[in-house]
Amino acid sequence: MTRTRTLLWPAMVAVLVVLSMGGTALARGQGESTGPTASGTAAAPSRAAAASPGCGKAPTLTSGTYTIQSGGKNRSFTLKIPDGYDRNHPYRLVFGFHWLGGTSTDVATGRTVETGTWAYYGLQRLANNSAVFVAPQGLNNGWANSGGEDVTFVDDMIRRIEADLCVDTTQRFALGFSYGAAMSYALACARATVFRAVAVQSGGQLSGCSGGTQPIAYLGVHGLRDSVLGISGGRAMRDTFVRNNGCTPQNPPEPAQGSLTHRVTTYSGCSTGHPVAWAAFDEGHIAAPQDGAPGDSGRTWLPGEVWKFFTQFQTSDPSPGTATCRVTGTVSAWNSGLTSNITITNTGTTAIDGWSLVFTLPGGQAITSGWNADYAPASGQVTARNLAHNATIAPGASVGIGFQAVHTGDTAMPASYTLNGNTCAGTGS
Repeated sequence: MTRTRTLLWPAMVAVLVVLSMGGTALARGQGESTGPTASGTAAAPSRAAAASPGCGKAPTLTSGTYTIQSGGKNRSFTLKIPDGYDRNHPYRLVFGFHWLGGTSTDVATGRTVETGTWAYYGLQRLANNSAVFVAPQGLNNGWANSGGEDVTFVDDMIRRIEADLCVDTTQRFALGFSYGAAMSYALACARATVFRAVAVQSGGQLSGCSGGTQPIAYLGVHGLRDSVLGISGGRAMRDTFVRNNGCTPQNPPEPAQGSLTHRVTTYSGCSTGHPVAWAAFDEGHIAAPQDGAPGDSGRTWLPGEVWKFFTQFQTSDPSPGTATCRVTGTVSAWNSGLTSNITITNTGTTAIDGWSLVFTLPGGQAITSGWNADYAPASGQVTARNLAHNATIAPGASVGIGFQAVHTGDTAMPASYTLNGNTCAGTGS
């Protein structure tokens, strides 16, 4: 029995037996696939990156472990910044969530399968310094997400990291094994407009599913013989996003028991940019399956499938540091509600191709709906990202966006705005 299974099994049996059971799978045999590849027709076309507020800044964060306050508790995470970090290059941001009884160190080092090779579920070496990696630490080494506190923790980590580092806010990803997969699923449900894609590896619906009605690119992975979190639950979780993403329903082929192979199926008919893929493998509740032999292995095929799924969503840099901008706005308030109309003007001499406007709402304000931009999250530090029809702002041109919000008395506009990491001149009333 591998070390991963040894560390995980006793706690799993004790805790998960009282929780709703579920599972997750993907489908592909050795050298065989069904349907389009993971980078097939459902992928989004290339679009401009949206730079975080940290772009262009000298970073204060380095690779290591940090503690922040979230929900009144001290929470920690381990951070891995690319070698040769470029403050003007927007990087992918990848969250790796540990299993029940695991730790952020286990994820960051890969030591439970093969140190280094399996760091961040094997993605760190495949990324080749193209991503910022985060390994959060769960309370009691799990992800119960009581009252949504772990989703809030993720929001707080994103704010902390992106205020300091240069991140492409259209390229956030989450993955995990078992309880970590359950947390990734919770983010797919609750933060579908914040994350680009998730990979749910041998998980169950253990961390909740607040929302769960919006599309997001979804990769599910599960073992046929999983006796901890059954594959039937994983299929049901997958089918939630088959429906949300508008994919054509099917029962994907899965490998035969005893074959020690895997099969991957990519669904057809999914809405643009929201593919669903399913990988089933002939094994039990393990994190790093291999073809042709039992147990976890550093030779696992799984990281390659996950990285291929994540990297199909390509962007082009928005040249942070070059945008010159002005933001003006007006607020109309009543009782407990308000509307805010915002005008973004390019005061520079070159076109802005792809934009991300970041601002912090006053306490008590929360966005309920918006227009001409994607807004996330609803309160605190908000990022408004361009839509396809208004991605380019010519020199001297403007775009208008806005939102409706609730408030608890403070109806002021945000104090400042940054566009692609640059502070804008601003006026408002």
